[in-house]
Amino acid sequence: MRTLFRVTLGLLAAAISIAACATSRAGYETAPYKVIRTDGAFEIRDYPELKIATTARDKDNSSFMRLFRYIDGGNVAQEKIAMTTPVFMVEGKMAFVVPEKHKAATPAPASAEVMVDTLKARRVAVYRYSGSPSQDAEAQALAKLKAWLEQNKLTESAAAFNAYYDPPWTPAAMRRNEVLVPVTTKQ
Repeated sequence: MRTLFRVTLGLLAAAISIAACATSRAGYETAPYKVIRTDGAFEIRDYPELKIATTARDKDNSSFMRLFRYIDGGNVAQEKIAMTTPVFMVEGKMAFVVPEKHKAATPAPASAEVMVDTLKARRVAVYRYSGSPSQDAEAQALAKLKAWLEQNKLTESAAAFNAYYDPPWTPAAMRRNEVLVPVTTKQ
C-alpha cells in the first residue's frame, strides 16, 4: 500500500510539473520568426527586426532582475510590460524582446542600466537543446551547430548568441534552449 501511495504521489508531482512547464512557456508571446529549413534539432530561421530591452549580463541574477523591474513598471511611463520568450544573451547582454503591443511606443527605462535597442532582421542557423544553462552546455551546443554549418556550407556573418525559453523552475530535461548563429548563405 505504501509503495502504491509513493508511486501515485510521484506521478501526481510529475504531472503537475509537466503541466506547470507547458503552461508557463505557452503563456508568453514569443519573438516571431519564419522557419526556412528544418533538419532535426537544427533550423534556419528568418527573424524580423526586434525591439529589445537590454542590460549588461552578470554572473548572478541581477541582469534578469534589472530587466524584470523594467517590465514590472520600472520605466518612465510606470507601465507594466508583458514578459516574452525567449530571453536572449547577445553580445555580453541579456535581452528581453519587447511585445508587439509596445513595439511602436516602448516606454523608456527608468534605470540607466537598462537600454531599449533593436536587433536587426537576420537569418540565423539554430541548434535547439535541453538542460540547465551553463558555459559547458552552451559551448557543446555551439560546437554542434558549427559542425552542422560546415556540413551544410553555411557562412557565419556575426557572433553566436543564446536563447532561453523557460523559467528556472522548469525541470532541466524539459527546458528549451537554443544557440543561434547569423548566417549569410540563403537556404
